[in-house]
Amino acid sequence: MKRTPMTLRGAEALRTELKRLKSHDRPSIIKAIAEARGHGDLSENAEYHAAREQQGFVEGRIKEIERKLANAEVIEPARLPNTGKVVFGATVELEDQDGGTRLTYQVVGEDEADIRAGRISVTSPIARALVGKSTGEVVEVAAPGGTRAYEILAVRLE
Repeated sequence: MKRTPMTLRGAEALRTELKRLKSHDRPSIIKAIAEARGHGDLSENAEYHAAREQQGFVEGRIKEIERKLANAEVIEPARLPNTGKVVFGATVELEDQDGGTRLTYQVVGEDEADIRAGRISVTSPIARALVGKSTGEVVEVAAPGGTRAYEILAVRLE
């Protein structure tokens, strides 16, 4: 089975969600199902069917998170040797060669990606172009609006 890279922050977020699903969401759905059963005929009981559907979603998400955590390779960027190259977990400062705009991204696992928070998936086109490159290099990224060029200003492991 292929290991999935994940930062410590990403693994902790999944563990927190798993704990909430198991200790809060699952018991409240079981209670809702029991209450709906008490209302009689289940064939026309909308509350019962809604609770069962919610139960299916929660149980599916629990299994998904448990699978992701079981296959996770948790990487702490601060413990990696800083070779100056972009690696998983690195925070990269870039300068757009067209407009001079400066951007900062951290290369993270797919589940952790949040472009508004400056976290890009290791499988995204920009991360794939950056990984293995060093400070001072210019990378070209195929973007929806055409090819963009970025200069790597700094690589940090934090």
